[in-house]
Amino acid sequence: MSDSYIQSLFAERIGGKNYGKSTAIYKFEKIKRAKRAALAANPGAEIIDMGVGEPDEMAFPEVVAELHKAALRPENRGYADNGDSVLKEAAARYLDRVCGVKGINAETEVLHSIGSKAALSILPAAFINPGDYVLMTTPGYPVFGTHAKYYGGLVHNLPLTDRNNFLPDLGSIPNDVLSKAKVLVLNYPNNPTGASATADYFRSVVEFAQRNRIVIIHDAAYAALVFEGKPLSFLATPGAKEVGVELHSTSKSFNMTGWRCGFVAGNELLVKAYGDIKDNTDSGQFLAIQHAAAYCFDHPEITEKIAAKYSRRMEALVQVLRSAGFDARKPKGSFFLYVKAPSAAVNKDGSSITFKTAEDVSQWLITEKLISTVPWDDAGPNLRFSVTFVAKNEADEKRVLTEIANRLGGVKFEF
Repeated sequence: MSDSYIQSLFAERIGGKNYGKSTAIYKFEKIKRAKRAALAANPGAEIIDMGVGEPDEMAFPEVVAELHKAALRPENRGYADNGDSVLKEAAARYLDRVCGVKGINAETEVLHSIGSKAALSILPAAFINPGDYVLMTTPGYPVFGTHAKYYGGLVHNLPLTDRNNFLPDLGSIPNDVLSKAKVLVLNYPNNPTGASATADYFRSVVEFAQRNRIVIIHDAAYAALVFEGKPLSFLATPGAKEVGVELHSTSKSFNMTGWRCGFVAGNELLVKAYGDIKDNTDSGQFLAIQHAAAYCFDHPEITEKIAAKYSRRMEALVQVLRSAGFDARKPKGSFFLYVKAPSAAVNKDGSSITFKTAEDVSQWLITEKLISTVPWDDAGPNLRFSVTFVAKNEADEKRVLTEIANRLGGVKFEF
């Protein structure tokens, strides 16, 4: 494509006149390319995809039936805008019954989202002026920070390490950053580490927010996918509603990634600001999808069944990886298993390969073992395995996990 005046018109936030000229390859694109190359080199072989970050099954049949029923209603056909009361009221009931969050006003403290990603891209417009800081975790989901930068904001990353149980050290933030910080974004259970927060930690977060006049955004996309006990909501923390909002989603908890529906709940003024900006961003999610989502939030037993499957798979995967030498420990929730990446691999014949980064390990696993993972080098070399691999039933799960064990068998990993 020849250059034209269009090349000079791109905004600096996406690269300005150099937009499209970068030769850097996005991590997930590298993984896709490696998978294609591995399949080309091994025709007919099975790649075991442990990198996928979404459920492997369809939404439950009763949810699809609810969507169909709602889609047939003429009154649901038009613009949804900021939604009706159906999802709002179901969300308030869900927060109460499932998460122990009392006293949420469905009318003023809840608003639907077209998935958590959309909410995270909208919310920065409510807070960020040029020079303002956002506090985020690394590794983490970057959307809020990306949009904050679009508005001239700055991002200060807080490393998640095993030493701190993958919880950000709020005491490590430099004073000059803290004085300009407006928002802290958290996500527990966490992507990619699978770590869970504690009630004590959330209490310290509320105190931190009050002391430093900071807004808390808690992305709770995986909150209900817990393996024991009840989901832990940030909003259940005393004082949380005074300082922040929480994002819930049907994507992971109800196998509805493509449906794009969730909700934002918490501080009334923050929810109002989100709604005002959302009003100028989209025309709302189709009401039939909102009503199907409401059905889900009134039927948390769906999530319990999904979480039980992930728990079963997680236990088996932990054993497979531990047998191969990885320090794998079952998390308390999510569908991600995060492990330290090896520095070398020694084969049966004595040949060996050294790895400088987690990305090196991930590429080797795809190329040599036909196992796809996601590398994270943001806070030390780590690999993310997901238990959302495709399997038809429990017997097929066991087959896949046995195949992983066989492929890793005979390799000695060094750490």
